[in-house]
Amino acid sequence: MPATHDVLPAGHDFAAYARAHWPRLVVTARLLTDDPAAARELVRRTLARMSASWRRVPRDDVDFHVRRALVRGHLRRLRGRRAARRRTVLVLRFWEGLTDAEIAQLLGCSVGAVRAQVRYGLRATGSDAGRLREVYARAAEDVVPCEVPLAEVRARGGVLRRRRLAVAAAACAAVLVPGALFAADRIGAGMEQDGAYGVRDEGGAASPVRVVAPGERVTAGGGVRVWLTADGAHWAVPVPTVGPGGQDDTGVPRDEPGVSLRMDGVRGGFLLSGVFYGLDGEPDRVEVRTGDRRSTAKVLVLAGSPGWGLWYASAPVSDDDMKAVLSLGKGGDERIVTVYDASGEVAARSDRDWWRI
Repeated sequence: MPATHDVLPAGHDFAAYARAHWPRLVVTARLLTDDPAAARELVRRTLARMSASWRRVPRDDVDFHVRRALVRGHLRRLRGRRAARRRTVLVLRFWEGLTDAEIAQLLGCSVGAVRAQVRYGLRATGSDAGRLREVYARAAEDVVPCEVPLAEVRARGGVLRRRRLAVAAAACAAVLVPGALFAADRIGAGMEQDGAYGVRDEGGAASPVRVVAPGERVTAGGGVRVWLTADGAHWAVPVPTVGPGGQDDTGVPRDEPGVSLRMDGVRGGFLLSGVFYGLDGEPDRVEVRTGDRRSTAKVLVLAGSPGWGLWYASAPVSDDDMKAVLSLGKGGDERIVTVYDASGEVAARSDRDWWRI
């Protein structure tokens, strides 16, 4: 099995991490691609992406983020190929030694789907678990170790970082241009429909799903701070909440699929947020309806705890839009929040009469 690294290099230094983990990552990439050149290029791309966003990677969960970037970067270029996804599951299970739940978290699918892929994969290879581990071990011995191309990786990471800053600057400039908000909303909606995961890169869309470490604070709209721990979701609201719910939602996950909705009075309107639970894996997206608008919420999930997490609207809802939101619940079967799973199917919807709470 590949070597594990329980202790990060001193100072959370990217260069030290890249040097220490380059050999293991190349071996895993070689098992995924079966091509030495493609494997090294995949690892270079992965480390470049991590270099670009290194400051935002949780210190106690670096391996998860790097492994997820590696696997999804590989599958993104082989979209639609079942054999590649099946091979990825086998490598993660019998080489990396991950559990079914951990693989589901990496791939954004259900635990049941992972188990099915393992069964089909073993049947297709004609091997059992022990024999497949031996095959992977022999293949790893054939990988010739080399030094990490740190200068190239950092240069690529710098390009990605500058590109993201340019996109952010353009978005800020668009806010100042009359009429640009409507155009930005249309563009953002198109990006959200792609359903891609991870940070924006070459040809990829930005993901609304973010994996966080336990207790890692994230600032939502209106100054509200949210975070996840093993016992549930938590909120720190700068002003008294005016909607349902207290300051935490412990006891999650729950058995039956569902999604809660809370409303907090903040600067500029009301912040909508809540907890989804009971899913088989990581959600694809959470859609929020405010009046005639539909938008994709931001999602926080806890590493290693698939099936539940916290969602929040990307911006506070104005007073006028909040009246429209309340009117939706007073008739018909309109739901404010809809959670979609990795296959694009509806996984959970908020209660119709949430506003009565």
